[in-house]
Amino acid sequence: MEQTPSDSGWRGSSEGWLQAAYDALLEGGVDAVKILPLAKQLNLSRTSFYWFFRDREELLAALVARWRDKNTGNLIRQTEAYAETIAEATLNVFDCWLDIDLFDSKFEFAVRSWALQSPDILAEVQSADLQRLTALARMFERFGYQPVNADVRARTLYLVQIGYISMQTREDLALRFQRIPDYVSIFTGTTAEPRELDRFFARHKAGLSVV
Repeated sequence: MEQTPSDSGWRGSSEGWLQAAYDALLEGGVDAVKILPLAKQLNLSRTSFYWFFRDREELLAALVARWRDKNTGNLIRQTEAYAETIAEATLNVFDCWLDIDLFDSKFEFAVRSWALQSPDILAEVQSADLQRLTALARMFERFGYQPVNADVRARTLYLVQIGYISMQTREDLALRFQRIPDYVSIFTGTTAEPRELDRFFARHKAGLSVV
């Protein structure tokens, strides 16, 4: 029987198309995000794409919005999360590096790679960097750091992680957890309390105790 626009699944969904675009971006870069290959992957007609997006540019804009909302939005929220000490606040930010639901490192790498060939995406990345650094600096200032010092510490914390992502560093998780207390000490100039570290490790099911 011939399908009609009212048939369930005939067009897919905007989220389905966006997820397919996300997968293609991560696997092959922005040049892999093309309507016909996505349609074949989804087993949908090419024309069904246009029920949800005007063109490929609108789909790409939706990808950028998804990256912006997830990675930048969540990082900023983590800088604003409740904490009794700067060490605990920094551990809240570290949640981003260990929880893909908060911060998608592969997505980050893909967008930054895309920025190398697109001035518009480069501007998006630079704007995101500024927003994130500003939020991190404000986090330090909340705990009494002077603005210049807060800015330097924010940059140190953030640029180390962006370096991890850009270099596609693969680090054993147990080793990374062992390094967490020293990272906190270097970034903040203070020492995290054992109870703060235990709560952090428990959130990530590390099964480690720092006592």
